[in-house]
Amino acid sequence: MRFRYSRIACQAGLICCVACSFVQADDKPNNVGWRQHTINNQSPFEAAGAADFNSDGLLDVFSGDSWYEAPHWKRHKVREVLPGTNPHYYEDFADLPLDVNRDGHVDIVTCAYFSRRIAWIEHPGDPTKPWIEHTIDLPGSMETGQLVDLNGDGNPDFLPNIGGVVAWYEITATDPEVIWTKHDLGNEGAGHGVGYGDVNRDGRTDIITPKGWYEQPTEASSDAWPFHAEFQLGAASILIIGHDFDGDGDTDVLWGMGHDYGLLWLKQATDADGKRTWTREEIDMTFSQVHTLQLADLDGDSTMEVVTGKRVYAHETEPGATEPPCVYSFRYDRGQARWIRQVIFEGQPAKFAPKAAKDRWALKDFAQGSAGTGLQMDVRDMDGDGDIDVICPGKSGLYWFENMRISKAD
Repeated sequence: MRFRYSRIACQAGLICCVACSFVQADDKPNNVGWRQHTINNQSPFEAAGAADFNSDGLLDVFSGDSWYEAPHWKRHKVREVLPGTNPHYYEDFADLPLDVNRDGHVDIVTCAYFSRRIAWIEHPGDPTKPWIEHTIDLPGSMETGQLVDLNGDGNPDFLPNIGGVVAWYEITATDPEVIWTKHDLGNEGAGHGVGYGDVNRDGRTDIITPKGWYEQPTEASSDAWPFHAEFQLGAASILIIGHDFDGDGDTDVLWGMGHDYGLLWLKQATDADGKRTWTREEIDMTFSQVHTLQLADLDGDSTMEVVTGKRVYAHETEPGATEPPCVYSFRYDRGQARWIRQVIFEGQPAKFAPKAAKDRWALKDFAQGSAGTGLQMDVRDMDGDGDIDVICPGKSGLYWFENMRISKAD
């Protein structure tokens, strides 16, 4: 299916082992390597993306209805974003920077839950003027999405988490009009959570879901991606990450429980018959609402860490909802075969939150400065000092954490 507009306007054959041992994360508080900066402590939006929107060489931040100009975070409101049918959730579930129409200005790709809309928001040339929203598709309710080059053509594609179907979108033309092509893979693997990785190590990026994985065929444009129902993750995070964490040459799967406690992973291996096996292990079960994850090399050692934490009030009454907000990174120590947790941020619980969910409000219930991961955070070198920083949006405000763990350049 193509969308256009003018630039003017556990299964058979699988051995699945559930590990009984707990993989202990290092829980020593150690956030001395991070400095918190407030962008807007009253922002309720749960998505944010960083890019240079005014072409001054500095990375700005787009979140919800506004972009914030670096380095002093002057707010420019450039569109209207209304609450959904639930007033605690705004219709902005992704803010992904991308020059969609190739005009040299960075636009935003977004999606929403209640309106079931995928759209791109066009940079008007003067970024302080109203931005122009173009609907791409109305595929169903979505809890965010990610940009990833799925087909290996060098251009980012959009991978949303649509509740009832697995699909991805690529830009197949930009002149004289922008054309998005939808690739519908069906509903066999659909569920809460989506991600990607080269699961079978054939050099092509596969799509991972809570119920298994879709194998990319030789022709990525084909919608016939074989589905392998090899595991069940539950209500998983977005992203689900496919990456070789333990360095044994195959791709593992890591995810969080979006509406419960826990960060977990599946270790991939091959049995004596050459069949793929998965061993499930716990990484950290001490915090809940683990909704979004990112991979980034935070300490400059060329090994990727996982950045995640609590989505503040993913739902106001689910397990751990009023417990302390947190942002963490996790590194797998291959020598010791264990996960090590580093604290980026830890806050205070909402001790006086109302009992009724309808009366709860994150900006009131949690202390000012409480940071979480929202639905879609960003990891970028915000200050140009050579290391990766973390942008954290959410119902309790918009913040960025400056990475102080690598020696600063003169």
